[in-house]
Amino acid sequence: MTTLDATAEPALPGAERLVPGEVGLDDDGGSSGGALRLVGRTFVQNKLAITGAVVIVLITLFCFLGPLLHPTDQLDPNLIAANTPPGGAFPLGADNSGFDILGRLMVGGQSSIEVGFAVAAIATLVGIVYGAVSGFFGKVVDAVMMRVVDVGFSIPVVFLFIFASRVFQPSLALLIWLLGLVSWLVPARLVRGETLALKVREYVQAVRTMGGGSARIILRHLIPNTIGTIVVTATFQVANAVLVLATLQYLGFGLPPTEPTWGSMLSSGITYLEDGYWWEVYPALAMIVLMVVAFNFIGDALQDAFEVRLQQR
Repeated sequence: MTTLDATAEPALPGAERLVPGEVGLDDDGGSSGGALRLVGRTFVQNKLAITGAVVIVLITLFCFLGPLLHPTDQLDPNLIAANTPPGGAFPLGADNSGFDILGRLMVGGQSSIEVGFAVAAIATLVGIVYGAVSGFFGKVVDAVMMRVVDVGFSIPVVFLFIFASRVFQPSLALLIWLLGLVSWLVPARLVRGETLALKVREYVQAVRTMGGGSARIILRHLIPNTIGTIVVTATFQVANAVLVLATLQYLGFGLPPTEPTWGSMLSSGITYLEDGYWWEVYPALAMIVLMVVAFNFIGDALQDAFEVRLQQR
């Protein structure tokens, strides 16, 4: 017969959830796979989200596979074809330098998409770690780290790029790092708020009591439970990076003139809009709007999907 040990310590609240949290389950002991299926099911039921996803896929294929089907010369100007209206050899017309606008949309879109995803990745990764550390340790550490974030928010983005364009040679890599430098602040603040709420949960206290270190708690238990905030923020970061890139290029800062972007197409085409050359402005403007709106649709849908998951927990 099995006997009970009267000296045994009572189980710690939440200790039974410690192991599930390490093998991919949520903090309530439920399957994370089931939670993700719920998020996915809610997402696919949103027609605007599916529309946004389809638009993103089509734009990506257009930009990266389009040049293979419609090759154009985007390096050597063709002044004879300058300002040619849509039709014939130029389906969307030619700009003031004779470049084919359809081909320029494709090439310019490549830079916009690469910058958008790269900046979102950098900003999200830095923001996650920074915000989680700040929220977990709290007190003086949190106060100092959040003051750094406040200082970052006070730096004018345009001024930063004007300064950088005077000191460094403009390049795609430099643009990505500079945008990442000013974009991680929002994810950091959001993740910090989530961490402040999560660190007082029972399963986190159980890990601490059983000797779990700070790094383990942050990486294995806090950051995974902020996945909803992380995914939604990353989606909006892509849209924001595309929009900021277009704005900077429109103002004349960013990539050199030899590397076309949708923003630089707007900047050069707006000069000729009053002359009736509408095809030099509207195609690039339409691509920017479609890209930003599509990512916003996806972000809104993901936010709604994760809220449904939280409501059913």
